[in-house]
Amino acid sequence: MTTAAHSVVEPSRATKSIAGALVILYALITMIPLVWIGLTSIKSPTDSISYPPKVMFTPSLEGYCNLFTTRSRQTPDYIQSLGPATGLCDEIARDRNMVIVGPSNYVPRFVNSLIIAFGSTFLAVLLGTLAAYGFSRFKVPLKDDLLFFILSTRMMPPIAVAIPIFLMFRELGLSDTRLGMILLYTSVNVSLAVWLLKGFIDEIPREYEEAAMIDGYTRFQAFIKVVLPQAATGIAATAIFCLIFAWNEYAFAVLLTSGEAQTAPPFIPIIIGEGGLDWPAVAAGTTLFLIPIVVFTVLLRKHLLRGITFGAVRK
Repeated sequence: MTTAAHSVVEPSRATKSIAGALVILYALITMIPLVWIGLTSIKSPTDSISYPPKVMFTPSLEGYCNLFTTRSRQTPDYIQSLGPATGLCDEIARDRNMVIVGPSNYVPRFVNSLIIAFGSTFLAVLLGTLAAYGFSRFKVPLKDDLLFFILSTRMMPPIAVAIPIFLMFRELGLSDTRLGMILLYTSVNVSLAVWLLKGFIDEIPREYEEAAMIDGYTRFQAFIKVVLPQAATGIAATAIFCLIFAWNEYAFAVLLTSGEAQTAPPFIPIIIGEGGLDWPAVAAGTTLFLIPIVVFTVLLRKHLLRGITFGAVRK
């Protein structure tokens, strides 16, 4: 009696249906908070704190107006003396017996997030690629110990090193500066980049580089023209992970920035309205803050999926 052994079993139609239903259910559950934040951003302050929560409501742009403007309460007589409202936000503010006195700090904080997050991601991926190539292709003394030391820097919680970093930044004049935050986020992310990219570069056959160098390429030229194109998928996946950390980082941003270099995460929770937090404005700031990271991830989604599974199937 002979039996046929199969390494891969084709799932049945019922199994595929159940798996698909579970994936869809999981996706819907994870999207509920994002949808709720988006809905809260177009609610009025009263509707945003109503109980039970309102699903059907009259949309309002008050949250976005409050997010981008600074307002001051005035007497009704003073507001009437100003003449007609000059725009939607001005009209909404006057309905609350307030006037717009200038722009808010959200846009500068958002720009800081863009510069710091993308700047640190670029540096972390650049340095991580070079270091990973060195660990992958050359005989480095105590390689395993060095790699473990590099990885161990990600094991510490930020608060464990927050005070020493704060004192060091104060002495070096890097407190509340974009350069300081870029260097800090780069140093934190470079360990992740090294470990991820080393695995990708290990999967690239050395024979490709050797053939290029036999044809007259230098080691650096072979690295640029042969290794980097082959590792593009891994670089894109690593960039996404580094960007997500730098984009969402909160603890260091709270401790080391307060004005000029403050990013959006510590700024959004301190948006104050009448009598407390202005939840529609907070939700509006959060919704806008999610857009760049979502767009970046969607644009590189193919590289991300291929990067996660790179090297998983071997012959």
